[in-house]
Amino acid sequence: MFYIFWQSNVEKSLGQIDLKYSEFYTIIQDRPEEIISIVKIENLLRGRLQDGTNFKVIIPDRDDKIIDLIRERVPDFEVQLPKTLLYNIIFSVGPILLFIGFLWFLHRGARGGTGRIFSFGKIRTRFGDAQSRITFDDVAGVTEAKEELKEIIDFLKDPKKFQRLGGKIPRGVLLTGPPGTGKTLLAKAVSGEAGVPFSSLSGSDFVEMFVGVGAARVRDLFEQTKRHARTTGKGCIIFIDEID
Repeated sequence: MFYIFWQSNVEKSLGQIDLKYSEFYTIIQDRPEEIISIVKIENLLRGRLQDGTNFKVIIPDRDDKIIDLIRERVPDFEVQLPKTLLYNIIFSVGPILLFIGFLWFLHRGARGGTGRIFSFGKIRTRFGDAQSRITFDDVAGVTEAKEELKEIIDFLKDPKKFQRLGGKIPRGVLLTGPPGTGKTLLAKAVSGEAGVPFSSLSGSDFVEMFVGVGAARVRDLFEQTKRHARTTGKGCIIFIDEID
């Protein structure tokens, strides 16, 4: 329906008219000088009049008389071979497919844009059910750091024991040192020793050109962590690297 409407509008915009066979026969019989050119494709005739109007007319099959009359009275007469079936299918269905594809592209872009707008302040993190398999046995040296982290490991293993005594776990641990000194490995070892999930992020994940986005992502990170802890009944370790 869309294609038919589109094709008819194109023909009208080009000034093309449909002639009845009787009208065309009268013109070719009595006023052939009004016709400049004619192109025949099977039983369809397309032509042009002196006033610039394009026309088309359907003639009966095997009407040799009208063809001979056209050859005799129209100097510019051409016979074209019919288009293939594949060409006709593409030409008829192509505009519809293009229109559907355009609508799908707009819908996909709008949906993706809306999703990006609402997830702009969200942080992408993942908490696995299994903790890190790395333990303190895999970390060489840093004996003092291991000793200081054992209290946190004990709290993560049995938090109720410390809560009965009024103890509170530290809000965080700051690991400092040059690159390659084992900070990430040590954080994973704490996860493996305590048996809690481990998630690693980078400081650049919180940096954005828009004001307030970084703070929103920090809040979202801790909200996700709290929900995960309530669901699993375990604590979580969030390791943020490169915060400088």
